[in-house]
Amino acid sequence: MTVFTSPLPHVDLPDQSITSYVLADVDEHGDRVALIDGPTGRTYSYSQINGAIHRAAGGLRARGFGKGDVFAIMAPNLPEYAIAFHAVALLGGIVTTINPTYTAEEIEYQLNDAGARLLLTIPMFMATAQEAAAASPVEEIFVFGEADGATPFASLLASDPVAGQEPVDPATDIAVLPYSSGTTGLAKGVMLSHRNLASNLAQCEHVIGLGADEVVLAVLPFFHIYGMQVLMNGVLRWGATAVTMPRFDLEQSSSSSSSRTTGSPGSMRSRRSSWRWRSTRSWNITTSRRCGSSSPVRRP
Repeated sequence: MTVFTSPLPHVDLPDQSITSYVLADVDEHGDRVALIDGPTGRTYSYSQINGAIHRAAGGLRARGFGKGDVFAIMAPNLPEYAIAFHAVALLGGIVTTINPTYTAEEIEYQLNDAGARLLLTIPMFMATAQEAAAASPVEEIFVFGEADGATPFASLLASDPVAGQEPVDPATDIAVLPYSSGTTGLAKGVMLSHRNLASNLAQCEHVIGLGADEVVLAVLPFFHIYGMQVLMNGVLRWGATAVTMPRFDLEQSSSSSSSRTTGSPGSMRSRRSSWRWRSTRSWNITTSRRCGSSSPVRRP
């Protein structure tokens, strides 16, 4: 029997929570920029991200949220998405990520199926969120920014920080419950443990190999596993910088390209749009080192 071996180094799979793995080197990165909001230019350093995660976790704990509870995030890519995600994971809670363009009926189904206690969204989707939450176990709606009928997520950041990770069993405790439409019938929850997520990052490290000096355009949605793992958790784990984009927009991508991004993972649709858009000829891509796709790329 012929044994084929990988040319890449051996992968040691971590046995720890996803947040402790992602933030393992946060003190080393300190004041370096971790996340940039593409449309506004707002930034968070690694130290700021770490502090905000622990304070948000303290605010959630003060509301009685804890291990095994489900927190739904229905929002586009924003720097604060990572804060909410890891605040929940730090408490041993479960994040269920929802496509913000879903209908109220689709959101209601996921909230009920996942058993979500809390829901986080943005003002644009408040009406849909309220309609869906009314027929679900959701006890409170949070919002990035401000909106009638919702608690500002920023209010959680005024809380005393938690000391550290709530004890979890990385192998069996669920960290994330995204829903997959890649099956027949209704979307189904995919139960991913802390070890699943951390091991996936360890597997990707030698293949993707983001350096601490890289700036990546984060267009692929964080509610999808590619965006969640590579563009949010991966970037933070590897000490790089992500420029978050709430949606794919060629004009905004052009502006973000001028901020010296070194990589731009995307979808085949976004790649084909870029190829066909005449204005891309004026983009400054001299710093680009990589261009990836979440699906096979065909010639335009």
